Amino acid sequence: MKSIHSYHTTHLLLGLLALTAPACFVSAETITLNCTRVERDLTEEYVMKVVAPTEGLKGSKGKVYFDERDLDQLGSDGRQEVKNVAITKDKISFLTDTSFPPEEFDGVRYGAGTVVSLTMISRATGELKKIETIKGGFLATTMGEGTKSYVEKCSPIKTN
Repeated sequence: MKSIHSYHTTHLLLGLLALTAPACFVSAETITLNCTRVERDLTEEYVMKVVAPTEGLKGSKGKVYFDERDLDQLGSDGRQEVKNVAITKDKISFLTDTSFPPEEFDGVRYGAGTVVSLTMISRATGELKKIETIKGGFLATTMGEGTKSYVEKCSPIKTN
């Protein structure tokens, strides 16, 4: 039987470690929630999927999906960007920054507008709190300009 020198064993182990280490950094925690929004006489249910940033990957910021729609959007009707995603033992949070170009509805012209939203979800209670600041545009005219807060209820569907 041929013995392997410790030098070769060390290199073999380091090589295996080098192959498996990237896999540790590629995975990110994903939480899927079923959420319910109630506003006056309207009830809306949706599925929210939150993906934490990948640790060790520069530029990774995480992702958020509502009913499988990526919240990072860019188009002729505006821009929405998820700025930050954090998943901890106690809460889930993310910040979105949205801007709209000037637009026209039913013959009425509206200027450009922005919405900045901070969403926080308690993992213990499922309570979702959203604080958003609306400035200008169609939304400021219809919903009112300024900072508003909302509370919704979420429950986990699946945790990876």
